[in-house]
Amino acid sequence: MSNSSSIRGARVGAGPMGEQDRGHKVEKIRMSFYCSNGHETHPSYAATVASEDIPSEIDCPNCGLPAGVDKANPPLVAKVEPYKTHLAYVKERRSDDEAQDILEEALQSIKERRERAAASAKARG
Repeated sequence: MSNSSSIRGARVGAGPMGEQDRGHKVEKIRMSFYCSNGHETHPSYAATVASEDIPSEIDCPNCGLPAGVDKANPPLVAKVEPYKTHLAYVKERRSDDEAQDILEEALQSIKERRERAAASAKARG
């Protein structure tokens, strides 16, 4: 075990204990945001930020719903679209007749490939 003169738990470059100046202090403003579940959150913004750059809605850190600045009228939850499968997207683009034609074309291509492979194997051996 080594005998070290360092203070246990202190990090390198920490400076003297009780150091007051830890960098430039910036004035902050706190905003209140409310979600439809009744949660209230108070994020801080730099006082130098223009009011139009401060968002009017944020995601509630408690439940993830949208939160706005009006306590009486919190933002409504946007309708969530259900997850669509690849097949659902294809069905939106293709009619049943087009799908049938594509299927027949793909099956014909597979059949021709298998026939060529069988003929090639027969010719070799």
